[in-house]
Amino acid sequence: MFRQSIPSVPVRTSARVCEVAWFSDLCGEDTEFLSVRDPERGTFAHCRNVALAAERLGFGNLLLPTSYMAGQEVIPFAAGVAPDLRRMSLLTAIRCGEMHPPMLARTLATLDHLLEGRLTINIINSDLPGYREDAALRYQRCAETIQILKQAWTADRIEHEGPVYGKISLPTGPVRPYQQNGGPLLYFGGTSDGARDVCARYCDVFLSWPDTEERLYATMQDVSERAARYGRQLDFGLRIHVIVRETEAEARAWAKRLMSKFDPVRGAALKNASQSSWSLGVKRQNELREGAQADGFAEPLLWTDINKARSGAGAALVGSADQVVEKINRYLDMGLRSFIFSGYPLLEEAEWFARLVLPRLPTGSMPQLQGRRPVQPV
Repeated sequence: MFRQSIPSVPVRTSARVCEVAWFSDLCGEDTEFLSVRDPERGTFAHCRNVALAAERLGFGNLLLPTSYMAGQEVIPFAAGVAPDLRRMSLLTAIRCGEMHPPMLARTLATLDHLLEGRLTINIINSDLPGYREDAALRYQRCAETIQILKQAWTADRIEHEGPVYGKISLPTGPVRPYQQNGGPLLYFGGTSDGARDVCARYCDVFLSWPDTEERLYATMQDVSERAARYGRQLDFGLRIHVIVRETEAEARAWAKRLMSKFDPVRGAALKNASQSSWSLGVKRQNELREGAQADGFAEPLLWTDINKARSGAGAALVGSADQVVEKINRYLDMGLRSFIFSGYPLLEEAEWFARLVLPRLPTGSMPQLQGRRPVQPV
């Protein structure tokens, strides 16, 4: 096992247990065949059905992505489904710069109350739609946004002064979240030095996209060392697709079916429509696919052809239930503690994963794994 060959990365959550999340693709990319859009799978009703299915099947969290594409907008969608959820958390993606931070803090606090403390936040540090922005500006804006959010949720006042948002002095009474033990946990992913530094300094969980075990582990070591320089420890997570069946042959057959109507021109157009299609992270996903074998596998079980039509996480675990469980256990031994899975189509693949894999994993919510509990306001 991995733990026998490489010492584990220092992580905040030392127990060999994980948060297992699913994904509701609000950006209109849920499909039965890669590169073929299915507008009916991008509606509010369909995305809500994915959320309800994920809770029914036992997933602990649900990632709601953000993108300037046809589909649903994150915060109103989360508010719309929150009353229907009783147990599952929502991992709500927030692009820094789209909302004035004090009002963003208040908006998220309201959403946290709707979810009775089951809100987690995925901080997105990308260009604003329609712009190509200087990286230093984005990192500074992201850092200031997080600083203001943390003050709003934990202090008596927001007292901020910075080059992006200037001087802000406000009481935090209107902004208090349901979780009064620090506010919602912050998840963050990024490939560049600047992005990794922001996460190491401010956030709780560093998310990676698919990569080889060796490169994943090197990334975790790097971010862990950066966090240590700030006197902090993080947890680590992986955002990845999955195709699991009772046998490896069946899983590979579904992967082949998924590609059976693939059109390279349509695939490239869909991929380039994303706001993040030119990011360093997407470039690394491209490199992973380009270095894979002819069948698309970069290492055992890690199939990269999804990258041909999708910006962002571009690879899937493909195998039998035993193989996928063994792979996840290897990731656990590396120090990964949060997994965000998805598959094509989302509803059907959630059923497969929940039946064949989820009962075999040691699971819990990330706040619980870190020893945190939502504290209801007095």
